[in-house]
Amino acid sequence: MQYLPNILFAILLIIGIGFFAKNVRKLVRNIKLGKAVDRTDNSSLRLKNMINIALGQSKMVRRPIAGILHIIVYVGFIIINIEVIEIIIDGLFGTHRVLSFLGGFYGVLIGTFEILALLVLISVIIFWIRRMVIRIPRFWNKEMKGFPKNDALYILYFEIILMTLFLTMNAADTAFQQANSGNVVSQFIAPLFSGFNLETLHIIERTTWWLHIAGILVFLNYLYYSKHLHILLAFPNTYYANLNPLGEFDNLQSVTDEVKMMLDPNADPFAAPDESESNDDSMPEKFGAEDVFDLNWVQLLNAYTCTECGRCTSVCPANITGKELSPRAIMMKTRDRLEEVGKNIDTNGEFKLDDKNLFTTISDEEIWACTSCNACVEECPVNIDPLSIIIDMRRFKVMEKSAAPQELNVMMTNIENNAAPWQYNQLDRLNWKDEN
Repeated sequence: MQYLPNILFAILLIIGIGFFAKNVRKLVRNIKLGKAVDRTDNSSLRLKNMINIALGQSKMVRRPIAGILHIIVYVGFIIINIEVIEIIIDGLFGTHRVLSFLGGFYGVLIGTFEILALLVLISVIIFWIRRMVIRIPRFWNKEMKGFPKNDALYILYFEIILMTLFLTMNAADTAFQQANSGNVVSQFIAPLFSGFNLETLHIIERTTWWLHIAGILVFLNYLYYSKHLHILLAFPNTYYANLNPLGEFDNLQSVTDEVKMMLDPNADPFAAPDESESNDDSMPEKFGAEDVFDLNWVQLLNAYTCTECGRCTSVCPANITGKELSPRAIMMKTRDRLEEVGKNIDTNGEFKLDDKNLFTTISDEEIWACTSCNACVEECPVNIDPLSIIIDMRRFKVMEKSAAPQELNVMMTNIENNAAPWQYNQLDRLNWKDEN
């Protein structure tokens, strides 16, 4: 029975990491459902963007209060979890604070952890107040109901519990408190246990130790189901982000191929479309995007990376003027559809056609309300591009379904007939220059 705790710890660790690895494989598979796109160019600039934006959080601090608090929580949570290394060693080999041989440096290390834990606690409480008491409007858009709203709160509560367990574990550790090295915060909690005997203190310390590591493993596996997956995906997302100027749209290869075929006198107009690049072998490549298979893998990575912070929606001129469009909702609905497709594959071994697609939840009103101003792309703290999805869905509507809004149809007809968006004779196009 001497090694029972070590065996139980090893089982807990294997289950936790194994389940996380399974979800990571599922995540990678789902992202790879997207069409191929080459984002390997200009690696130095991509690396610089990743360091500045994902690691340095340069876009977060554009809103100083939220940005600084987020940096405290992010840095604090990551650095504090360095202690997980010590916990894993102790758990597997039955040691206790195995890194204490570092002497004074260990005290500095744990002391830093405790200060950061306190700062994280304070920051998380402020975040909760901003969300639930001040009720900042971007946290209360209509898409932020049910699980999306609760998800943000679950993470805040998770962090409060984990930081409290860490400080309580240190405060109840008699040997650690007696060493009086690194207990810069826990020394003020320790008096709460002054009436407890050593056996009770040991039980409290061990209980919080186990709950702390179990909580970390639960948190790790909860990430896949949460918007906080961006903790991991922000790095690849910023690295593979589009480096072209924000106002530059890409040319569809499918359109280019179609035009080349039309101009080729030897081409067979009745030949079947080339299906070699289609994700679904039964369907030719579409113009634009009807479903997640028609988006590229970076757009699907964007959907999983979305932090649901609402900064994009808060600066969207369409949303501000009361239109249906919310860039955040576009990303959330894309991710939900991708998850639905993933579950379909899990159930059937391959994707079985259903009666749903992106347009099942993203309305025409949403995609046509967009002004293509790129405010959402510029504002996103992790370089997500909702506009690219909107444009691809518009392309599908226009080029596959001939379903553009009447106003747009009139404009395109005028351009075709009059070489201008307005309905007047071509001979009158330059009359404006003669006006006073």
